[in-house]
Amino acid sequence: MPMSEEKNLSEVVAVAQDGQSKEVAQKSFPKILTILPILQRPVFPGLTLPITFQGKEFLTAIQQVMERENGYVGLVYAEEVESEQAEERDFDFREVGVIFQIYRVNQTGPETMQVLGQAYGRIIRKHVLLVKPTLRWEVEYHLDPEERPSQELKAYMLAISADIKELLKLNPVLKEQVNLIMSQLDMERPGPTMDLIANLLSADADQLQELLETFDLIERAQLLLKLLREELELSRLKQKIQKQIDEAVNKQQKEFFLREQLKAIKRELGMEKDEAETEIEKIQKKLEGKQLPEEAQKVVEEELDKLRMLNAQSPEFHVVRNYLDLIAELPWGIYSKDNRDLERARSILDRDHYGLKDVKERILEMLSIIVKRSTVSGTVICLVGPPGVGKTSIGKSIAEALSRKFFRFSVGGMVDEAEIKGHRRTYIGAMPGKLIQALKRVQTSNPVIMLDEIDKIGTSFRGDPASALLEVLDPEQNHNFLDHYLDIPYDLSQVLFITTANQLDTIPGPLLDRMDVIRLSGYILQEKVEIAKRYLLPRQLQENGFATDELHIEDDAIAYIVEHYAREAGVRNLEKQIRRIVRKISLKAALGEAVPQVVKKDMIEDLLGKPIYTTERLYKTPRPGVVLGLAWTAFGGATLYIEAIGVRSKSAGFKQTGQLGDVMQESAQIAYSYVRALLDQTRPDNDFLQKHFVHLHVPAGATPKDGPSAGITMALALYSLATGEAVSDDLAMTGELTLTGKVLPIGGVKEKIIAARRVGITHVILPAANRKDFEELPDYLKDGLHVHFVEWFEEVLAVAYAKNEVTG
Repeated sequence: MPMSEEKNLSEVVAVAQDGQSKEVAQKSFPKILTILPILQRPVFPGLTLPITFQGKEFLTAIQQVMERENGYVGLVYAEEVESEQAEERDFDFREVGVIFQIYRVNQTGPETMQVLGQAYGRIIRKHVLLVKPTLRWEVEYHLDPEERPSQELKAYMLAISADIKELLKLNPVLKEQVNLIMSQLDMERPGPTMDLIANLLSADADQLQELLETFDLIERAQLLLKLLREELELSRLKQKIQKQIDEAVNKQQKEFFLREQLKAIKRELGMEKDEAETEIEKIQKKLEGKQLPEEAQKVVEEELDKLRMLNAQSPEFHVVRNYLDLIAELPWGIYSKDNRDLERARSILDRDHYGLKDVKERILEMLSIIVKRSTVSGTVICLVGPPGVGKTSIGKSIAEALSRKFFRFSVGGMVDEAEIKGHRRTYIGAMPGKLIQALKRVQTSNPVIMLDEIDKIGTSFRGDPASALLEVLDPEQNHNFLDHYLDIPYDLSQVLFITTANQLDTIPGPLLDRMDVIRLSGYILQEKVEIAKRYLLPRQLQENGFATDELHIEDDAIAYIVEHYAREAGVRNLEKQIRRIVRKISLKAALGEAVPQVVKKDMIEDLLGKPIYTTERLYKTPRPGVVLGLAWTAFGGATLYIEAIGVRSKSAGFKQTGQLGDVMQESAQIAYSYVRALLDQTRPDNDFLQKHFVHLHVPAGATPKDGPSAGITMALALYSLATGEAVSDDLAMTGELTLTGKVLPIGGVKEKIIAARRVGITHVILPAANRKDFEELPDYLKDGLHVHFVEWFEEVLAVAYAKNEVTG
């Protein structure tokens, strides 16, 4: 297939018009021609030009016409179309082309051939005689008339001649081609002249094909003149654009030279310094009053000397300047003065947080050590608790209590070690790590920096950020912290680091070992009500454009929201529900509806919809095989039912469901084995477990559960099932069970007690070893609660089936 039709008209050899006409008249052209496609633009009569074809079918066709048909072929403009067979190509041919005689053939590749030949007159398709393997047409010829042109045609030719001369002025590149045309311009033979001119045009192929198919000379002249005018307009537009570009470039060059001359004059007069000196002075000014270590001072001097040697336009200049800017902007030797008033610290903590008495006491103890030693070295606080209990806001309160700057960034999901220790300066776009950026932002060397969500830090092929934090949080190392970008040791020993986490299990051991853990448990109903009144509602009123006294929510309404819409350990969801109420009332006011100033309990469902939670107690009356347990989760304490059912079977068996982890499955197996042994000893006539397949389930089945603290709950459920004796619905329990019936201690006592109070439980069984944990709880959590401390499972049975209440 043809790859290109060479269009460099400087290489085109035009035939003199008289000679062409005589030759066309004398030649006897064949009526049947092999047709070859021209893809880029049609060929006009009167030109000798080279054409390249590629493809086996065209090579074969050209060889045949050279051998049998004296080199005559038809060249017709065609568009390639998709073929049904991938190995073949199809073309959509026009009906008018030119007859072309090939003079010379030069094979330039295995399937590529370049031919040189001359185009004569127009051909018109009469019949398609053959399609495969070579396209052949029966054609008729059209030759332009020989009579003298009419006055109208002469006028058109004069207009065409004038436009050609104008085109030469606008486009000097075409000078050679236009001169060639002008030398052959013959008013007496307008047809061949117009064909030669058509080859100069840059019009699209369809327009040129239309010109080729126009046989009437007047119509052809009109169309050619139209295309020529379009070419002229395009050339004028190009010239205008080029002139605008040249003027803009010349203006910029002129301004550049003038500015350079002005700079040189000012330097001679001592009025201005060059860019490098200006930057150096700015850096030196930033360094004034800062106490750089000897190593840092040496690096600064070396880099300043390098900056003086570099050209201001050099990329290296900007790299060095940015590095020096960072060094100059860091707070070397700048420390904020700590506030030593612990009573003020207590009042700030009480102002910003309701409850959390034990947490506040722990924080004040740590602050007292910081004040006494005048250093925070070795103090890293880790606040652990469920979401929404105020871990981040406690960090802000600590910073305010010490009168220090506060900076927080989250390390949750961080997988790149460079986020902590920075990138080396050899990389494009290198930056310092978060810690150096934090110091640059706060402009003191002893801020409070909070590392949020440290339990969710990750690892990847880019390094281990948790390991990078070991140096940051270790008081033996962080006084010489080395950021890869800064590459100068920086003293972080006076920074008070506070970390937050939802759970400790995922924090690497070496990292956890460097931190003092303070646990924040969830809030009970009364605390949530007070927090909503004191903090959440006023904040939402302010954020949504209400006056503080414009809307009030009654206590029982807040309690109803907590019980039925926001039962999590923290208060974040409670604040969302209050925000919904405020916005609902704002919408009513905007629509001109009557809005209440006091939100009552009976209005909550209208504002928030149907309750999300009804009750955590699934059973209104006790049932054999069902016991309520207490669990700890990352979101706080929760109540957890253990259900057991027996299916009569020839062989005994046991299985568990409810997304139980490995540890919890082991606890269930221990409970099953222990209860079978206990029944054999105490009730030998009870053969329920020997004749039934037992299925133990822990709702909700979609929630993963693990841990050993449900051991006594599972054992009691199995015992209740086997004996048919239901356990009181006012009893909840937690404790790990051994194979011998020993009850071992568990964790999360406070969270579990809060969960028990939330559902109205008044009797709780705890391991005897957890007595101290319970006694340390605040009185408002212990009031009205009967706790039974047990060491053996027999004591669990005694409490569960006691006729009278036993107070522990």
